[in-house]
Amino acid sequence: MKIAILQQHNVADTNSNIDRLCQGIRSLAQQGAQLIVLQELHNSLYFCQVESVDNFDLAEPIPGPSTERFGQLARELGVVIVTSLFERRAPGLYHNTAVVLDSDGTIAGKYRKMHIPDDPAYYEKFYFTPGDLGFRPIQTSLGRLGVLVCWDQWYPEAARLMALQGADLLIYPTAIGYESSDTPDEQQRQRMAWQTVMRGHAVANGLPVVAVNRVGHEPDPSRQTNGIQFWGTSFVCGPQGELLYEASTTEEAATIIDVDLKRSEQVRRWWPFLRDRRIDHYAGITRRYID
Repeated sequence: MKIAILQQHNVADTNSNIDRLCQGIRSLAQQGAQLIVLQELHNSLYFCQVESVDNFDLAEPIPGPSTERFGQLARELGVVIVTSLFERRAPGLYHNTAVVLDSDGTIAGKYRKMHIPDDPAYYEKFYFTPGDLGFRPIQTSLGRLGVLVCWDQWYPEAARLMALQGADLLIYPTAIGYESSDTPDEQQRQRMAWQTVMRGHAVANGLPVVAVNRVGHEPDPSRQTNGIQFWGTSFVCGPQGELLYEASTTEEAATIIDVDLKRSEQVRRWWPFLRDRRIDHYAGITRRYID
């Protein structure tokens, strides 16, 4: 599968962000991309740096304007697009939702972010209700996509449940960056931990992983912090965690990576982790903590 990533630096003008994404999608499709993955909440700046009710105006229904525009593009170009939207489900009820648009322009499925962080400059619990669609791969014309979102990437349970339901690969639209008060060494430890845990999901499940992060600096509207320097580093790895591509930490990227999905079965034959799971002794995993 020819998988493309779009790592973008966003600005305050949402129309500009969307226009540039569409230009990037068109260019990648013309170069042969089949699946194009966008970053988390790609239409706007990362608004969760502050808690403001005015930001709910950024949300939209699904189906809605974004699924219509990206769906038309998917149909015209014959590509599958993984989008990441601020979903307005009902007044006062909002989700952080990934929507997969199939190559005929229809909505193949959606995933509502399940794990919602609440950290300084990442006040997502103020905006997003935790997902209620479960961890279910989305069937497309290219295969079954295990789509998760950002904070989900730290949880092996989410990746495993996608794998157990036949996902062909794991996909993580992302928005994560450096806290300016951390030392450079600490910043690098966090960035490498972020990549390492997802490469671990690839190894543990014998599946390729695609992670697409935003890049560039976005100021804090409240001026209480120095804003977020998003660390880019979008990457694709194979089913043994081997890096097939890694983007810049500072520059935008629009790249196609050729991933051999058939290799996953051979890797699983060498390392039959699913065969050797002791499902008869895992009941405790559903508890918060075992005292």
